[in-house]
Amino acid sequence: MDEIVKDKTDCVVTVRDVSLRYSGEKGDVTALQHINLNIKEGEFICVLGPSGCGKSTLLKIIAGFLQPSEGEAAMDNSPISGPDWHRGVVFQSPTLYPWLNVHDNVAFGLKMRKFSKGEIKELTDKYIELVGLNGFEKHKPYELSGGMKQRASLARVLVNKPRMILMDEPFGALDALTRQNMQTLIRTIWTKTKNTVFLITHDVDEALALATRVIVMSSRPGRIIKEFNTDFTYHILGVSHEEARYTPEYMNVREEILKIINSQS
Repeated sequence: MDEIVKDKTDCVVTVRDVSLRYSGEKGDVTALQHINLNIKEGEFICVLGPSGCGKSTLLKIIAGFLQPSEGEAAMDNSPISGPDWHRGVVFQSPTLYPWLNVHDNVAFGLKMRKFSKGEIKELTDKYIELVGLNGFEKHKPYELSGGMKQRASLARVLVNKPRMILMDEPFGALDALTRQNMQTLIRTIWTKTKNTVFLITHDVDEALALATRVIVMSSRPGRIIKEFNTDFTYHILGVSHEEARYTPEYMNVREEILKIINSQS
């Protein structure tokens, strides 16, 4: 796979020379250093790197939860100054209101944005169906499995029709079978909605199974050290995951990524 040559065509988000420092118990810490990244419309980007490399910090800057110490993150050339429904976030732990049922959790953002009752019902029903939770609309979060909670969290983001979905290790706490089912679901949703997706993972196979571009970060201070154009997710749509996974091309890219990550440990 060739390393990507960046350009700004159809960019949704642009990260320009971003660094982030904070004060820790042992003095100042540089979490990110000189990050430059152009995220294009419709891309599915997966970010890999050793623990503590700043993956989640980068996601929080793009989401608007953190402001960089230097540089700038911008969406459609406007600086990102805070959270915005145009950039929906799915966390590892589902962020559902325990006192609301699935339907009301998914509808919550639309209610806050003053959508009409008819629009709320139509959109909420549509996205509950899209994530496969038909029949569970009246269930409370405590009545759902881990995978179902993440489906509800995903629907809650999708119903707002964001330009971009940011996912911070969303499947990390799930068992292997549920995780693979969720990967299939998010791939299917991505092909239907054409959303731009930015997903953080520790799992190389998960990244290669989903991404159109894989970004590998260094150990702290986090820098982007290599990017890969990948198209295995398109192959998996036509064949089984295992068939795509054991091709020589897949194994070569997987080995190269693992060598880079292990060299940073």
